[in-house]
Amino acid sequence: MTDVPDTAPHEQLLVGLVRLGQALRINSYRNAGPYRLSPLQADILTILRGDQRPRRPSELTHALTSSPPTISDAVKTLTTKGLVMRRRDPVDARAVFLTLTPDGHTEADRLARMPAVFGEAMAALSPDDVAAMLRGTSTMIRSLQENEAIPVTKMCLTCELFRPDAHPSSDRPHHCAFIDSPLSDLELRLDCSDHHTA
Repeated sequence: MTDVPDTAPHEQLLVGLVRLGQALRINSYRNAGPYRLSPLQADILTILRGDQRPRRPSELTHALTSSPPTISDAVKTLTTKGLVMRRRDPVDARAVFLTLTPDGHTEADRLARMPAVFGEAMAALSPDDVAAMLRGTSTMIRSLQENEAIPVTKMCLTCELFRPDAHPSSDRPHHCAFIDSPLSDLELRLDCSDHHTA
């Protein structure tokens, strides 16, 4: 009997997460759509769709951990394609706000639909598996954010209205003060439009 290679489970998990990230990136290139968007351009549309208030380019730079020139180039391209509109801030004429055009909304909605291949992969998971993955992913993201490895995102674990383990003997142990309701691990959000930064 041969020994199992001595690779720690957390290292194997990291390999798996990297492969999932690669699959998402490959799909993003294949799913460029009628506007032939780059993954960065698609990410910008997705962010603008998720939070529909006018956004400054600096917010996109922070959210996507990119550089101002890279974001500026991507926004110029999206503006040329008629998907993003740039408007001057009425209070500060030097500042620019970005919003989606009607065509931008349509394209962002298309991008938000889960590709069939990922839908099939998700369907292979039980609700318990999904809940465990959401819990674990949230915990990892929070740790990375606390170590300033990635920007803070709008997830339950960084929300001042989230109460972890408020109902410890329940199958919905957490509590959201925004909706005043218990939450299970399966209901944890990694991106919530009602997020209040703690």
